[in-house]
Amino acid sequence: MSFAAVPADAYDRFMGRYSVQLSPQMADFAGVASGQRVIDVGCGPGALTAELVARVSAANVTAIDPSPSFVDAARARHPGVDVRQGSAESLPFADATFDSSLAQLVVHFMKDPVAGVSEMARVTRDGGTVATCVWDHGGGRGPLSLFWDAVAELDPDAENESRLAGTRDGDLVALLEAAGLHDVEQTVMSAPVKHADFETFWEPFTHSVGPAGTYASGLDPDRQAELRAMCRARIPGEPFTIDARAWAARGRR
Repeated sequence: MSFAAVPADAYDRFMGRYSVQLSPQMADFAGVASGQRVIDVGCGPGALTAELVARVSAANVTAIDPSPSFVDAARARHPGVDVRQGSAESLPFADATFDSSLAQLVVHFMKDPVAGVSEMARVTRDGGTVATCVWDHGGGRGPLSLFWDAVAELDPDAENESRLAGTRDGDLVALLEAAGLHDVEQTVMSAPVKHADFETFWEPFTHSVGPAGTYASGLDPDRQAELRAMCRARIPGEPFTIDARAWAARGRR
């Protein structure tokens, strides 16, 4: 999935409101602490990057993403961080460069997840940590599950995100082990986000962000209005909270 043409502010309104909830949990899970050198793989506009900077300083954080718009945003938001454009499957860094390598909400979008995590392991020092997380799309507890449930009613043949890498119980453990990591552990992270009204939930789906946004914005107006109504009917009242859940796994190099 390419985010090359996605403006950073559109991503912030769509997924950033959830991802910022995960960032402290991811940094804790990876054991990020002062004095370490760390990398944020698939950094997007920089939600996790901000948390890493707060813990180890900008000079000790590196971030990389394939999207030019996200790289530009991350550079502007986090002066002093080494932000580069590139893919997880070919990280432009020497072996054992970092104490920890983290990938938040990106493994399922890698072209080759095993290759991407293997590269994260390669650039991590011996004994260092590789940590990843992905929404629980497979278990129906992701932030987009309400949307995809409505899509399944509207269009039963539509592909959702539940079969992507890492979206099911145990997927990330198997992935990290396939990449050669040891002492792999799994946990669950929660990201509750309160929405003032339905429109604040729905509007970001119309900007072609990710598979869900691409699906919604690709519908003709009548069909999109029908999907919108189906989503609205699934919300009991306003305001409402979506308590999204993510699978996370970490392993040792």
